[in-house]
Amino acid sequence: MRHTISVLVENKFGVLTRVAGLFSGRSFNIDTLNVAPTEDPTVSRMTIVTRGDDATVDQIVKQLEKLVDSIKVHDFREGEYVDRELVLVKVGVDSKSRAEVMQITDIFRAKIIDVQPRSLTIELTGDESKVGKFIQLMQTFGILELTRTGPVALPRT
Repeated sequence: MRHTISVLVENKFGVLTRVAGLFSGRSFNIDTLNVAPTEDPTVSRMTIVTRGDDATVDQIVKQLEKLVDSIKVHDFREGEYVDRELVLVKVGVDSKSRAEVMQITDIFRAKIIDVQPRSLTIELTGDESKVGKFIQLMQTFGILELTRTGPVALPRT
């Protein structure tokens, strides 16, 4: 089962290493990891997506709570949070396919952020489903490069 965990940590040197070490030392895999400062520059929010049964994730949460630099840990349950992901996709185009790629980009409310003679670079923000569908459609045109941030999440409350 897939879990999204939010961890507020002190914005200090070495915290990311300790969190990653916690996962690797216990043979847990991190699907995605996003870290950035919050509204308080002394605090960062880590959004971690991992897979495991409830007992495994409960163990991960307890270990994260024990970390010295950890302020608050929350294992989000479905419906308790909102999340978004950013993806940048460079798609190969020619004079025939350019208009179609631009039309699909519009439908998904994405932005073309770079135009080259043989490619378009597109920025899209959305949930995992939206991002996945967009990538699937772009594959028919030929994805030259792609990068994803992984989700960032905040509680609904």
